[in-house]
Amino acid sequence: MADEPARPDPDALLALARREGRGRLKVFLGAAPGVGKTMEMLAEARRRLAGGTDVLAGIVETHGRAETQAAIGDLPVLPRARIPYRGQALEEFDLDAALARRPQVLLLDELAHSNAPGSRHPKRWQDVEELRAAGIEVWTTMNVQHLESLSEAVARITGVRVTETVPDRVLAEADAVELIDIPPAELLERMRQGRIYRPDQATRALQGFFREGNLAALREMALRRTAERVDADVTGYMRANAIAGPWPAGDRVMALVGADASAETVVREARRVADALKAPLIALHVERPTAAPGADPSAVLRLAERLGATTETVVAPDLPAAILREARARNVTHLVIGRGRPGWWARATGRTLSAALLRQATDFTLHLVPEPAAAPRPLPPEHRGLPRWADWLLTLALVAAATLVGLAFDDVVPEGALGMVYLVPIVAAAVGFGPVQGAVAAALSFLCWNFLFLPPRYSLTIAGPQDVVGVVVFALVALLLAGTTGRLGRSMRAARARLLGLRRLVELSRQLGAAGDKGDLVQAIAGQASRIAGAPACVLLLLPPLPGESAPEPVLRASVPIDAEPDEASMAAARWAVANGRAAGRGTDTLPSAAWQFRPMRTAGGLAGLVGLRIGDTPPHDEADRALDALLDQAAIAVERAELMEERARGEARAETEALRTALLTSLGHDLRTPLTSIRGAISTLRSSGHTLSEATRADLLATAEEETERLSRWIANILDMVRIENRQVEPRREPVDVAEAVETAAARAARTHGRQVALDLGPRPTAPRLDPALLDQVLTNLLDNALKFSGPEGRVAARVGREGAEVVIAVEDDGPGIPGEDLHRVFDPFFRATRTDRVAAGSGLGLAICRGLVHAMGGRIAAESPAMPDGRGTRMVVRFPGA
Repeated sequence: MADEPARPDPDALLALARREGRGRLKVFLGAAPGVGKTMEMLAEARRRLAGGTDVLAGIVETHGRAETQAAIGDLPVLPRARIPYRGQALEEFDLDAALARRPQVLLLDELAHSNAPGSRHPKRWQDVEELRAAGIEVWTTMNVQHLESLSEAVARITGVRVTETVPDRVLAEADAVELIDIPPAELLERMRQGRIYRPDQATRALQGFFREGNLAALREMALRRTAERVDADVTGYMRANAIAGPWPAGDRVMALVGADASAETVVREARRVADALKAPLIALHVERPTAAPGADPSAVLRLAERLGATTETVVAPDLPAAILREARARNVTHLVIGRGRPGWWARATGRTLSAALLRQATDFTLHLVPEPAAAPRPLPPEHRGLPRWADWLLTLALVAAATLVGLAFDDVVPEGALGMVYLVPIVAAAVGFGPVQGAVAAALSFLCWNFLFLPPRYSLTIAGPQDVVGVVVFALVALLLAGTTGRLGRSMRAARARLLGLRRLVELSRQLGAAGDKGDLVQAIAGQASRIAGAPACVLLLLPPLPGESAPEPVLRASVPIDAEPDEASMAAARWAVANGRAAGRGTDTLPSAAWQFRPMRTAGGLAGLVGLRIGDTPPHDEADRALDALLDQAAIAVERAELMEERARGEARAETEALRTALLTSLGHDLRTPLTSIRGAISTLRSSGHTLSEATRADLLATAEEETERLSRWIANILDMVRIENRQVEPRREPVDVAEAVETAAARAARTHGRQVALDLGPRPTAPRLDPALLDQVLTNLLDNALKFSGPEGRVAARVGREGAEVVIAVEDDGPGIPGEDLHRVFDPFFRATRTDRVAAGSGLGLAICRGLVHAMGGRIAAESPAMPDGRGTRMVVRFPGA
């Protein structure tokens, strides 16, 4: 492995491959307006133009400065696009013209600019993305305060919140970043001379944003961000070219986080070293597959993240090699490790981690952190819940048992073969308790075998050369078995512990995922927490803060047992945990006198809630604590997902309610106004001119009023029917119904109403299903009325009754224009009216919705099919009922 040639980093090569075919991006970065970014970009562009490069000024913001306008010189300028907005024309960068022109280099000033409404992209940096994707090289300018990650820091420093921001990845993906820097005093002098803003604007700027302290802080931000970019370029070059680090181009500190008591001290000391060097900090934990399960390092890694470190966990059998490999890959210069408490054998043989790194890490600065004064000596993990002294007692018992077996077969088995019996306790002790116990078992087994079975018996002397060879072979085999099986036992225990942890996570995920709504979910979380901790547990979710308050209010949502409720003193600890995002209460450094301990459930979006435990004076053991941490992580994600689903459901309900309200208002405005207008017109005419009208005219007006009144009554009846269906108040009165006769009756009535015949295909009479005759008649009337309405005056409507398998089928079809495919699944929604012609036919949009509700109430189902004719026209409504 050591002689294996270094290979380029695949991620670095992939990053280079992504840039192939894309246009380059060069960013002229400044600390503040007026440092000369645009002037430097224009000067460089003129030099490239003079050298024969096709340079185009896409957009240059001069802000009325004569010297900036003059700096454009003979550069070709792209005409701006005019975008109409609120009665005026706004001038913006013409993206389409630039793509059509395809210059070699395109200048785009002010990368953070927001485009006018109506532009293809809302932000100019998105225009740059499209230009680069088309293979065009772009030069642009930007001030450091426009970086998205720095907006909060800039607001705190300057008191001005920047609204136009650019994602950090845009700067990170740039091919070149050139820092344009001048001292704050020189920039202020430019401001006073009016070379940046007009005199009235300059005065206000000098009193606000352009103060010397603000400019110094922004300048430091720009310098740091540029230095980070240069450092990233160096690291990327090293990885892409398989160059082993570190290069002393900049300091980087790596803290090696173990699972011992000194891990927190190592992280804090590394943070101090990184702060002194003004260097980034990386926290690395290496997990060895063959190591025995120890303390969980996740709490220390979370501490490192809170202290601003980047955390990384890798799995490798060789600890020093893995550390050096990761350190070189990240161009680390300083390693911070704990001194630790290695065993006597590791110290005697020089196999400690610090000694190995001192020998191998010759190109790093190594920092050894002493153990904390109060750090307890770590104890090996217990087995099967037994105390440590029980391991030694069981080791003696195993050797004694082997001795009893040997004595039982003393006259049957040769004394040399009896030595093999002692290999059993050696292997058992090594696998069950560890290599030290295995070695002790080997020594005791040798003494018992020699004293009791090898001649001369009852002495520790060896009689002949044959016995000497046997003893030496036995000793070597015993020690080899003790060491090998001891390591095997550690590996088995580590694998078992990881498997149990994985099973617990899977079980937690399954139980949390099985919860129905959020109420069931929080109850499941409380139950799991109580089971793991062996103590009462509760879950507190957060209410939005009241006016005048800054922190949300924790509210009890579930508890196990049901009467477990935190007192007021414990709720004070819960509020502190919410405000600070850290555990509080019993067993912590904050309000330890409280009866409950509260642990936060954190997500990327913030705090999801708290889990409370009434643990008394005995905190959960390490294994339970790890399980609780896993539960908190899983529960936080589950609660956040449940809240998002509830919000989505509320949004969908609001949208559906709004759509129904709009449809209802539209229907009210049309279907009420039309008949009322006709009725009012007829009555007004009869009142004002009735004595002058002929008898036939008066009869016609009265018939119109009567017809519109019936239409209005049907509309209101439909509304009431829909309300009954939605409230599940429809109770069918079932009896055997002759479906063919019902269709024939409904078709005859529809023919009289519409003045057109309905073609019938009744076929053999199917078995009479048990239906409600009145509800079936209403369904058939609505379906036939709908078909006659949409088929047109000359159209054809047909009704068919038949049997398909165990079902009675009724089909009503027309030869109208049909229903668009995208509307088929919506035709049964209340108030929905498909546009099947160039106009929407009159109606409330409730007929088919009522049909579906009534059919379902009678145990049937209904579906729409379109087109129904070979020529692509027509609609078929199919109703199916279970046969008798």
